[in-house]
Amino acid sequence: MTTKRTDSSDIDFQNLVKLLDADLAVRDGEDHEFYHQFNSIDMLKNCVVAYSDDLAVGCGAFKPFSEDTVEIKRMYTGPEKRGKGFASKILNELEIWAKEEGYSRCVLETGIKQPEAIALYEKWGYIRIPNYGQYIGIENSVCFGKVV
Repeated sequence: MTTKRTDSSDIDFQNLVKLLDADLAVRDGEDHEFYHQFNSIDMLKNCVVAYSDDLAVGCGAFKPFSEDTVEIKRMYTGPEKRGKGFASKILNELEIWAKEEGYSRCVLETGIKQPEAIALYEKWGYIRIPNYGQYIGIENSVCFGKVV
């Protein structure tokens, strides 16, 4: 298992995000368009792609949220590689990178229809926080935060 730091122009990252969006369209159903509008990958400067035997199998990114906080975005691992530590490796690499860039906190949003994502974030010490920004009042959203 290896990871690569890149940006959103990376073709492997773009291809994984397409798979993520297809998965979320099924999970979110009618709510998908609401969420999709907040998930543009244009100009993301901090993306991580995970590889298994030179095959891109997972990704994640962060973007600035405030002066000291980043928002974790676009976390995905292909179904055939889930449960093998790829998401943990990606999340850890994003946290290290954010810290190197001078950030001290991460926030993120996930859906209640993504129990494996919720379990991952709780395993890594993320604490549920009130929904922020565009997710305020959205019943299907769950927001988390962590000091890194």
